[in-house]
Amino acid sequence: MIIFDASTLILLAKISLLENFLLNFLYEVFIPKKVKDEVLRGKSEEVPLLVKLIEVKKIQVIKIREGQQIKKLMTDFSIGSGEAEAIVLALQKKGSLVGTDDKNAIRACKILGIPFTTTIAILLRTFEKKLLDKKTALLKLQKLEMIARYHRTIIEDAESQIRGNDSNVY
Repeated sequence: MIIFDASTLILLAKISLLENFLLNFLYEVFIPKKVKDEVLRGKSEEVPLLVKLIEVKKIQVIKIREGQQIKKLMTDFSIGSGEAEAIVLALQKKGSLVGTDDKNAIRACKILGIPFTTTIAILLRTFEKKLLDKKTALLKLQKLEMIARYHRTIIEDAESQIRGNDSNVY
């Protein structure tokens, strides 16, 4: 199973990869209630898709009640409540993977021994499974570069993985 925080869920939706991922992911997908509140706040173009995916239970929402543990994670790792709730849920549901692009949440996962993934890793895995062609994967990576805060070397590494031996595809 995978537990998303708001940043990764929103980024996947913004690059039009979330539905494809969910259709081909064989395990349960969860978000804490705080993450639901974060992603549905505002008027971004992704909100209707996220509402639909929650309504049809492609993404399941779970209320977390570990207030002290959440506060401790927020303080110890300088993360928001949504990231903290996702990590607490992962601790409760042993063997869960956390989907996060937040640097401090990634650090918390590493220290706590929780497996994690990022939007770029999901994009690369989707491409590797041949669910995206090379051109589409590169376009999604380009969009991700424009909207997310990845270090340039991470983008370059992902681009080289997608291109493989072909350096003239754009």
